[in-house]
Amino acid sequence: MRLGLCVVALVLSWTHLTIGSRGIKGKRQRRISAEGSQACAKGCELCSEVNGCLKCSPKLFILLERNDIRQVGVCLPSCPPGYFDARNPDMNKCIKCKIEHCEACFSHNFCTKCKEGLYLHKGRCYPACPEGSSAANGTMECSSPAQCEMSEWSPWGPCSKKKKLCGFRRGSEERTRRVLNAPGGDHAACSDTKETRRCTVRRVPCPEGQKRRKGGQGRRENANRNLARKESKEAGTGSRRRKGQQQQQQGTVGPLTSVGPA
Repeated sequence: MRLGLCVVALVLSWTHLTIGSRGIKGKRQRRISAEGSQACAKGCELCSEVNGCLKCSPKLFILLERNDIRQVGVCLPSCPPGYFDARNPDMNKCIKCKIEHCEACFSHNFCTKCKEGLYLHKGRCYPACPEGSSAANGTMECSSPAQCEMSEWSPWGPCSKKKKLCGFRRGSEERTRRVLNAPGGDHAACSDTKETRRCTVRRVPCPEGQKRRKGGQGRRENANRNLARKESKEAGTGSRRRKGQQQQQQGTVGPLTSVGPA
């Protein structure tokens, strides 16, 4: 009798545990599927409930913000102060400037604007201009007395290669600035009016019409070169022929001799 009661108790306990574990598993699966169906924020193509956005739309930049011990991704149209934009075919990123007291930078180690109250000199920030330099026209940018006064840099131009905007993956982009005041009025002494940097974009095939025009232009240039080469060759042949005729005429006429009185 006691043995039978023990067996019944064990069976009931095992059944309860099995049903409980199935319920926990079902709740966990429902929670995961709910996370998977969660809509991402605007401009985000791939996201996670824990780490925010993982991949932004092509024209946006991803910024990793610190949240306690986690990093949460956010998509922005431009990078905030203290970061510079790094364009990449896979995803554009905002990378933090590594220069102390820098508000805006061109790269990891070249500052373009310092925090308020600091002076900018050769890509670094200082509490005062270094010896031999001074702030130019009330600005916070240090320069030597004989240096040129320049305008702000223009925005970066499109990524191109050999003046083409298609048919390549790696190219270059440039920006320019104007000379506002040159020492002695010599604008030629002011260099650094153009900056160029390498860029990487998604390869875009050139239109067929552009390829045909390029091919037709190449054939015309080859034809013009061949024609010029032929005319030059004919001119040289004619010159040699005329020279040979002159030599023959001189050979048939004998030298003149003077005849004295008999």
